[in-house]
Amino acid sequence: MRERLEELRRHGLAAVEGASDEDALRAQEIQLLGRNGALTVLLRELGSVPAEQRPQLGAAANQIKDALAAAIGARREALRQASLQRELSGAGFDASLPGPPLPSGGLHPLTRVSRELEDLFTSMGYRVLDGPEVETEEHNFDALNIPQDHPARDAFDTIWVTPPGSGAARGGAVCLRTHTSPVQVRALRRFGAPLRAIAPGRVFRQETQDASHDHTFHQMEGLVVDRGVGVAHMLHAMHALLEGLFGRQLETRLRPGYFPFVEPGFELDARCPFCSGGCRVCKQSTWVELMPGGLVHPNVLRACNVDPEVYSGFAFGLGLSRIAMLRYGIDDIRWMLSGDLRFLSQFPA
Repeated sequence: MRERLEELRRHGLAAVEGASDEDALRAQEIQLLGRNGALTVLLRELGSVPAEQRPQLGAAANQIKDALAAAIGARREALRQASLQRELSGAGFDASLPGPPLPSGGLHPLTRVSRELEDLFTSMGYRVLDGPEVETEEHNFDALNIPQDHPARDAFDTIWVTPPGSGAARGGAVCLRTHTSPVQVRALRRFGAPLRAIAPGRVFRQETQDASHDHTFHQMEGLVVDRGVGVAHMLHAMHALLEGLFGRQLETRLRPGYFPFVEPGFELDARCPFCSGGCRVCKQSTWVELMPGGLVHPNVLRACNVDPEVYSGFAFGLGLSRIAMLRYGIDDIRWMLSGDLRFLSQFPA
């Protein structure tokens, strides 16, 4: 047994030293130290030798194993260094060949949808506006005809920067905007009527997170104020928007809805694209809430210095996050702002 071990050591070290590349070295490693390698086979035969010889033979076998493993590691490093030196020497290098492609990013699905909608609305004569994400209570609530006792002012919905009522004057408290509607107030006060505008942006609410709700999401406010504007104009704009975005007509429904800044108010829903009988996105209803809207309340027009006896208008709030989910088959809104590269890599440039 001892002679066989010594022969294995000599043969193994010579074979390792003679390995010309990594593949040959790996083959020798398996042949010598693998599960069915030469050393393992010898160790299995230790049970057949006299008991008093086993400790010495076992120790000798371990020494041989360590020597072979060390030789394999040294040879692997030598091969790596030799390969590196060949590359550094420039042998076989062709400067005319193209280099490896650089990784490139892509547009976030929210950015894609927002830009498409901006192009669509500007082609229809709308302005694209922006506004602050940290808003005053007056712009976020008061000027939009939302009374002090409305549930939207409750701390469970609104993220307050300063407590409500803490401002120097009425409406002076500060919050993270809960919708993009404050932009319509600022726009009407700045530009007056007639006006056609959209305002895409990020909004914040203290929502319980699930597949279709998040505390931070994206909306797009749409506003048209002119003489003789009615519900029919609003419906035409909504359907033109959806058809332009999806390239086809979606099955929709219009429901009555209450929003203090419009009268009458509506909810536009789209048929859920992920199921036919109910799922977690549509909450088993087969419909996805998409676009609330209605005719601008006269009190809002008055607060914006527009005469409601002369002008009327419609406004709608489009859920950009949900539009992106419908467009790209995303079944959980929480992916949108996760920053997970596995998600983002599905939208290359």
